[in-house]
Amino acid sequence: MNARIDANFNANFNDQSGNREARLRAGIAAWMATHLTGEFACLRYRGGPGDEDAFPELRKAWERELAEGGWTGLGWPVEAGGRGWSIADQVIFHEEYARAGGPGRMGHIGEGLLGPTLIACGNADQRARFLPGILAGSQFWCQGYSEPGAGSDLANVRTRAERQADGAWRIDGQKVWTSLAHDSEWIFVLARSDPQSRGNKGLSFFLVPLDQPGVEIRPIQQMNGGAEFNEVFFDGARAEAADLVGEPGDGWRIAMTLLGFERGISTLGQQMQFIRELDWVIEAAREAGVADDPAIRARIAKAWAGLRTMRYNALRMLASAGEGGAGEGGAASGVLDKSSLIYKYYWSNWHRDLGQLAMDVLGERANLVDANDAKRSRLQGVFLFSRADTIYAGTNEIQLNIMAERGLGMPKEPRGQA
Repeated sequence: MNARIDANFNANFNDQSGNREARLRAGIAAWMATHLTGEFACLRYRGGPGDEDAFPELRKAWERELAEGGWTGLGWPVEAGGRGWSIADQVIFHEEYARAGGPGRMGHIGEGLLGPTLIACGNADQRARFLPGILAGSQFWCQGYSEPGAGSDLANVRTRAERQADGAWRIDGQKVWTSLAHDSEWIFVLARSDPQSRGNKGLSFFLVPLDQPGVEIRPIQQMNGGAEFNEVFFDGARAEAADLVGEPGDGWRIAMTLLGFERGISTLGQQMQFIRELDWVIEAAREAGVADDPAIRARIAKAWAGLRTMRYNALRMLASAGEGGAGEGGAASGVLDKSSLIYKYYWSNWHRDLGQLAMDVLGERANLVDANDAKRSRLQGVFLFSRADTIYAGTNEIQLNIMAERGLGMPKEPRGQA
């Protein structure tokens, strides 16, 4: 979107007459129809979970296209380079983006997670150095949290950070399940900076360049054939003193702030992906002649109702953060109320069940791989990848404990010493 078109869009957007929401939706849809064409046409409906290694360089170019159109940093405050949109307006963008077939965002971790965290917890120097590249779609980030012995139990982090004589930090350890590390320039790392500490004490939050000696990235081959996840090994990697976010030992607070943003506004875009997948299932059921089977119809109806429940729960969760996008309360701090605790458990189990429904609809064909049958391949991908949904970002068991302990105030489950 050039400056003139952008000015026209903003003028219409800010016009208070008529149906403002309809105009906003129409403006986003029109931009997507104009720009998700030509070289970008092949990206439609690609790059989502389970397909994140599709067309990485072209999707990076798409991030720059979005940035030039003014579609990045929508909820960031204006003083941080964003557009300061309300939660309601951001929801509309994510829904229309997904409805148009917008590809999975290569810049999501930077724009959706790290950027808001630096706005909330970083210093002026860090914001000045990193936010512009994220907004421009020219700098890409990955997340260094999980480890072989610290996945759902994140507080058991073993990666070490040792302060050097010049004030920099030496990083040693291993991270795993690191999405798109092989396509990123930077990683934010939760590491133990106090060797005598246990649990969530003595952790620090670092910004670490990946292109340096002492960093090795190894792909993890998945059962669906992709390799969007990686292991990242640190052997004397360096984080500059200026790239420590907050104070030493403040890492857990910052990490939890970031995870609050993970359950933020982009969840509505995720649900639009789910709507597409349910549509694929319904289409496959019709083609297979099982759409009138009472059991299949009941399961499709249950999936449809589950999507609506998911949407209203997400809207309630986001409303608890306060209107105004990057305004007061949770929207700026990443802190959401207790209604957010059910979200991950609910959607991950719903999605796993949808994957099973897809296989049952396909019947015997579900067991056969045919690269020329795109519809079948997509549904097989949903089934295979959704197996992981109830494991990553906190297993079902961990999620139930969180709901019980933090949400309902029940006694904590006995835990062994770290």
